[in-house]
Amino acid sequence: MAIHSTQLAKRNDLHLMRKLWHIGMGVTGLYYYFKLDLPQELTALMLIGLAFIAITIDLVRFGQPVVQKIVLKTLGPFMRSSERDGFTGLPFYALGVAVTLVLYREPIALLAVLFLVFADPIASLVGVQFGKDKLFKNKSLQGSMAALFTCTFITILFGQVYGIIGFKLIIFSVLAGIIGSLSEICSFKIDDNLTIPILSGLGLTILNKLIPLF
Repeated sequence: MAIHSTQLAKRNDLHLMRKLWHIGMGVTGLYYYFKLDLPQELTALMLIGLAFIAITIDLVRFGQPVVQKIVLKTLGPFMRSSERDGFTGLPFYALGVAVTLVLYREPIALLAVLFLVFADPIASLVGVQFGKDKLFKNKSLQGSMAALFTCTFITILFGQVYGIIGFKLIIFSVLAGIIGSLSEICSFKIDDNLTIPILSGLGLTILNKLIPLF
């Protein structure tokens, strides 16, 4: 079978396998981060190494049909059609989390990473299924609202894990949800695996100075 006969999902497809992979990778990474009690800096270095390996594999497969065939056969269910001859989302995912861990304090960085892990695929799912009011080419009002509610809910749960309760947490969480939603919208030009955690981390840092919580 020819390499280009492999069918890959398009961006506007439901593509549940990719969304499950996205969440599964994030949850697995966070699990081992806490279980092994890894320092932020070491985790960031490991993720940068993973990104370098992923980029290297992509560069190799662009010029080696055999490698391309292997990658498409093994990772095809998780890839988009645009990634056949372009970089996959993995290096951007790893780099986005790595930069976030380097730039921000642990609670803020982890919350921003949780936005990436959950809000991104949920916003995409809702946008594909119900996104009738377009904000941009690949962004809809419905998807953005899903991101807002997801980030708000995540922040409330996250705050409770830190022992924070009360009206202050609710206000912080709603504003955090807006930040997460806006960071998802801003990804229409740049890979959202980079924009969501980095921009969310920046917004959450500013918010935490205005409403100290973490």
